Amino acid sequence: MHHPPTLIYMMFLIFTGTAILATIALFTRQSLLVAYMALGALLGPWGLKLIKDSMAIKQTGDIGIIFLLFLLGLDLQPQSLWHSLRKMSWIALVSSLLFFIVGFIISYLFGFKLGECVVIGIAMMFSSTIIGLKLLPTTVLHHQRMGGLMISVLLLQDLIAIGVLLAIQGIGDREFSFNDIGFIISAFPVLFFTAYIFQRFLLSRLLKLFDTIHEYIFILSIGWCLCMAELSYLMGLTEEIGAFIAGVALATNPISLYIAENLKPLRDFFLVIFFFSLGARFNFGYLPTVILPAASIAIAMLLFKPTVFGWLLRKTGEKKATSWEIGVRLGQTSEFSLLVIYLAMQAKLVQPAANYMVQAATILTFIVSCYWVVMRYPTPLAASDKLRRD
Repeated sequence: MHHPPTLIYMMFLIFTGTAILATIALFTRQSLLVAYMALGALLGPWGLKLIKDSMAIKQTGDIGIIFLLFLLGLDLQPQSLWHSLRKMSWIALVSSLLFFIVGFIISYLFGFKLGECVVIGIAMMFSSTIIGLKLLPTTVLHHQRMGGLMISVLLLQDLIAIGVLLAIQGIGDREFSFNDIGFIISAFPVLFFTAYIFQRFLLSRLLKLFDTIHEYIFILSIGWCLCMAELSYLMGLTEEIGAFIAGVALATNPISLYIAENLKPLRDFFLVIFFFSLGARFNFGYLPTVILPAASIAIAMLLFKPTVFGWLLRKTGEKKATSWEIGVRLGQTSEFSLLVIYLAMQAKLVQPAANYMVQAATILTFIVSCYWVVMRYPTPLAASDKLRRD
């Protein structure tokens, strides 16, 4: 009997399936994130076809990234964030340029057209916010130092990615103008100032008045997060940047740690859906065509990114072990890689083979990077009890 694709049915498939695969993954000391992606590939439109609308699932899962950035912002003081951004700006720019060159050269060697090589190179510039931060230990000393450095790089990469996405949109949309770029550049400080004013004169007073009503704090913090995310989107930035700024604005409030702790289950609920959707969107029909270039570029990124980040961070005075660990944690491609190649495909800048090659390379780097971090470094999902930090 065929079951209609209702929301409850899709949630049943996702969470019952992930519960089963997660159990197997834990018994075999494997990464839970890989289990989520594997289930998506199995049940999605290119697998058993039990879930056909992977884009609807993706949009739901994107909420998890918004909450992830919001919670990270709650752990960062604005002063320390500004210091980290100033310190890491040249690292983000230099590393992005080097990753672009490597991605361009490898794709060119495999016979992709020049324009496709440029897009593929751009897609390789970014590291995954969700992988990097999800696998970051939540112990205070480890989290704040390493988290501050990582989020500085990732935030700067997000700003570069926004510029890239605007450029791709400009090629595909004749109404796009350079005035839009100036507006976007000015939007970030305006958004930060708006968040500060609202937090200083409204949110802090409301939280002080009703800090004993836990349900109200929960609702208010979610409303604030999503409000800033939507405002950020309306100003031409991403929802994730707005959510992060919302968290940073609340970081000085004494109740911020309580809010962060209570929102973690909600974050994890949506992150499961996000990783499921990632696996569900891959078309296995293109796999024989793209597997060799995808594997080559994935291996190159997995080896080159930790080396580059480790070298650049040591130039700023960071310890060798810390620099290398941050490099490993940022040693994959990004969700933005998938978005860049998707928009380039919509703008007819690349052919389907280039699109699925980047998708395959991204998923491969996600899987290997997860294994590398989970097996080697402290994480909430570590394979051994000795490394598990939560």
